[in-house]
Amino acid sequence: MSAPAVNRPGTGVFSATRARIANRTLRTDRWWLSPLRVNLGLTAWVIYATVRAFWGSGYWVSDYHYLTPFYSPCIWESCAPGSSHLGVWLPFAAPWWVPMGMLVLPFLLAFRLTCYYYRKAYYRAYWQSPTACAVPEPRAGYTGETRFPLILQNSHRYFFYAALAITALNTYDAIMAFYSVHANNGAGGFGFGVGNIVLLVNVAMLWAYTGGCHSCRHIFGGRLNHFSKHPVRYWFWTKISWFNGRHMQFAWITLATLAFTDFYVWMVSSGVITDFRFIG
Repeated sequence: MSAPAVNRPGTGVFSATRARIANRTLRTDRWWLSPLRVNLGLTAWVIYATVRAFWGSGYWVSDYHYLTPFYSPCIWESCAPGSSHLGVWLPFAAPWWVPMGMLVLPFLLAFRLTCYYYRKAYYRAYWQSPTACAVPEPRAGYTGETRFPLILQNSHRYFFYAALAITALNTYDAIMAFYSVHANNGAGGFGFGVGNIVLLVNVAMLWAYTGGCHSCRHIFGGRLNHFSKHPVRYWFWTKISWFNGRHMQFAWITLATLAFTDFYVWMVSSGVITDFRFIG
C-alpha cells in the first residue's frame, strides 16, 4: 500500500541525510490491515447510504410515524403523507437525481468529512497520507492542510453547529414516533414498539458522537487559563472529554446505528417485517 523507496525524490524520509533503505517499511506486523478495514467499511457505508438516499421509498411508516434519518426532514410535495414533520417547503415533486433529504445531507457530509477522526481515517485508508505510522507516503511533497482544498477542513467548527441542529431534528423525529394509529381502539395515540428503541438508540449515539466533537470540547474548555475560575464550564469540559476520548468508537457506532435505523424503517415500511409492539 506504499510504494518502495527506490527511485524516489530526495525529500522527507528519502532525503540525502536519511538512511537509504530499499524496503517500503521496516514494520513486520500487519500494518496494512487497519487501513484496509477502514477502506472497506467506509466504502460499504457510502454505497449503502447513497443507494438509500436516492431510493425514494421505504422511508416512512405511517402507522407508527417512523421516519428514517436519511429522509429527515422531508420537505417535498411528493413526500409520503404525514412524513413532513417541518411542513412542505417545496410544492413540487423531488427530481429523481435529488435526494429527498437534501436539506441536511450536505451538512452531515461536510461535518463528517471535516471531523478530526474521519480525516485520519480516510487520509490513511484512501490517500495513504500516510497509510500507517513508519510507512512512507507514496508521494514526495507534503503541504498538510495549508492549501486548497484541504484548508477547508478548518470549517469543521462551523459545521458542528449544523450537526447540532440536525441531531436535535432527529431527536424530534424519535419523539414524534411514540404514536400508533392502532392505540385507543383505533383512535390513535401513544404507542411504543421495537422501532422506538431503534430510533432512540440511534439518537443517543448521535448525541454521544456530536457532543464528543473536538469543536464542542473547545467551546466549553477552550481559551480558559484557569479552570478553577469557571467550575461549570470545567465540569462540562470533563464530561465532554470522556466522549471525546472515544470519538473514534462513536464515529463508527453512529455509522452502524444510522444504517440499521434506516434499514429497519425500510423493512417495516415495505412490509418485509412487522414491528413488535409493546403498547399500541
